[in-house]
Amino acid sequence: MKYHLVSLGCQMNASDGERVRSVIEKMGYEWTDNEEEANLIGILACSVRQKAIDKVYSKIHKWNLWKNKRNLVTFVSGCILPSDLEKFLKLFDIIFQMKDLPKLPEMIQQYGISTPVGLQNGFDSQNENISEFWNVKPNYTSDFEAFVPIQNGCDKFCSFCAVPYTRGREVSRPSDEIVNELKNLVEKGFKSITLLGQNVNSYGLDKNGEEIDFPELLRRIGQLGNQLKKEFWVYFTSPHPRDMTDEVIEVIAEYDCLAKQIHLPIQSGDDKVLIHMNRKHGVEKYRQIVQTIRRLIPQATLFTDIIVGFTGENDEQFENTRKAMEEFQYNMAYIAMYSPRPGALSHRWFDDVSLDVKKQRHYQLTEDLKIHSRAYNEGMVGKTFRVLVKGKARHDGYLAALTEGKINVRFLSSDSSLIGEFVDIKITSAADFSVEGELVVVNEKVA
Repeated sequence: MKYHLVSLGCQMNASDGERVRSVIEKMGYEWTDNEEEANLIGILACSVRQKAIDKVYSKIHKWNLWKNKRNLVTFVSGCILPSDLEKFLKLFDIIFQMKDLPKLPEMIQQYGISTPVGLQNGFDSQNENISEFWNVKPNYTSDFEAFVPIQNGCDKFCSFCAVPYTRGREVSRPSDEIVNELKNLVEKGFKSITLLGQNVNSYGLDKNGEEIDFPELLRRIGQLGNQLKKEFWVYFTSPHPRDMTDEVIEVIAEYDCLAKQIHLPIQSGDDKVLIHMNRKHGVEKYRQIVQTIRRLIPQATLFTDIIVGFTGENDEQFENTRKAMEEFQYNMAYIAMYSPRPGALSHRWFDDVSLDVKKQRHYQLTEDLKIHSRAYNEGMVGKTFRVLVKGKARHDGYLAALTEGKINVRFLSSDSSLIGEFVDIKITSAADFSVEGELVVVNEKVA
């Protein structure tokens, strides 16, 4: 019996997928890369973007046609709005929320199909018993890179976002479990570990003093890194500017294992748009955070998220976002054209920015980003950087890697034994979003 799993959306779904794989394989199923060979096919959906939901419909249409020729069971879970779930009921054999993952074997054995009433009750308590899900041991898809969930849900209710309606309110995972999982990963040789949550820097706040906060969690991880004396990098995503404190930045600066890369979503560079988005921070607050990062961690790279064409965004407001791009000199920005999501507050508002305008703004901001990213990359030329080799590059004979700051690097080598290892690369040339270099060798051994 074989299975196949498709994960859409963010890294949280990808991390959840590792736990789903673990549960399925304990039932005796074997993984296959080929959907057509699978007896069990699942998809972790994402209602945050319409494109991801469109892909779900495309996939399930194809899979249901296959049922005319062979036995096949399909399931769906993930980050899903109630309105999408109701439609999925008619299309998938099994629907479950991630907190109910430990019950998946029983559902498969009984060919259980969720009911609308059961699903609605589940949404009233989305994170109830989430600890049972966190206790599922993941089946990691990499032997050197891992994702560790520290929190689920979000309390911010940004007007454009569906996450509070798909994953519920914020719930923090016990810190002891997080540190122990990370310790086990490092001892097994994992070298890149990302802490995951919808709003990681509000970690612990839901526990009313019964749990440590995010800076203390990072401090304990940093102390663990000093004790283990192994080389590894710890990242986190995504923080919210409202909860980003100086203490978080100070702790990152203090410990070597805490990666010097900050992903700090701004979403817009205009205060009125930010108010309309219910972001609960202004550009000045964001500016102060970036200034602290530049002062305490000058080597840190800065990534962000930006939405263009949000309801009501005019040309002047978009130009303010361009000014923010110029001021903060991002190494990378994930730029999205706004699309209303059912369930989110902004879905009630008229989407008054045309698609053509959104495309033009997306293009313009991407061109701006290229200028700033390339300028930083050109400054890397002639310098040597520690990188983690990720795999083969698209060009034959090259390997692909990432710096600590998540700058893409390629270098000439066909030595696949380097994949998953740290090496030193001297940068020889730069492009818009990547650099190229040559392997540094010391005493006939890779540094």
